[in-house]
Amino acid sequence: MAGCLPAYMPVIVAILRAMCQEPFNLHGSTASPGGCAPFIVVNGPVRTAIGMNAAHNVLGHGNRANAKIGRAICLILINVLGCIPGQLDRSTLGHPGKYMFCLAEDEEDSPWVPLAQERGVPAGTSGLTVLAGASPRQLLNEWMHDPEEIIETFAAEMRHNMLTYSVWSGNYALIIPKQLRELLVAAGWYKHDIREYICRSARVLRHDWATVGKAKIVHRRGGPARNLPRCAPRMTS
Repeated sequence: MAGCLPAYMPVIVAILRAMCQEPFNLHGSTASPGGCAPFIVVNGPVRTAIGMNAAHNVLGHGNRANAKIGRAICLILINVLGCIPGQLDRSTLGHPGKYMFCLAEDEEDSPWVPLAQERGVPAGTSGLTVLAGASPRQLLNEWMHDPEEIIETFAAEMRHNMLTYSVWSGNYALIIPKQLRELLVAAGWYKHDIREYICRSARVLRHDWATVGKAKIVHRRGGPARNLPRCAPRMTS
């Protein structure tokens, strides 16, 4: 299916099993007008065994395993579960991740603990994480070398997203490229430092919604001064 090689099948099966777990909320994520798509992070030996990309252009074209695994999941949702746009799939706009949203984590070139190990998968064992994700946003801060300044750029995007997209908090996946990761590592920052900073900084006040055309909801549950977090990020490196 979708040009997959036989070696990809164990990964596809594992992704489907993960998506069938209750926390993923398969029906909600496939039928929501928000148009999210399964964002897949693969860890462990299987990445290199099947030739997945974990570095340059990791969310783009040019790698068969990344593209075909992501496409196979999309086709299974359409052909097996009936997630057809305009029918069960009620996405208002959708995004390109509905075609392919799959990558491997750069474990060999990073001192950070891989995502799968952070989530309980033993070292040396293959594992994966699936998140119902909205469209990716590429951020830029090439002028600063202070870790707090760099991570504040990420937090600012989260605050902006909370104002202009959903009013509900949620999970984020921060894909940090080698260039920024090396700056953070040189300063002694690890994944937990980034998470702690994000959870302190990625917050808005309810009255901020009045500045983006959502004044009607400012006085709900807690009033305009209520501090609202935009937290729970997951990171790949």
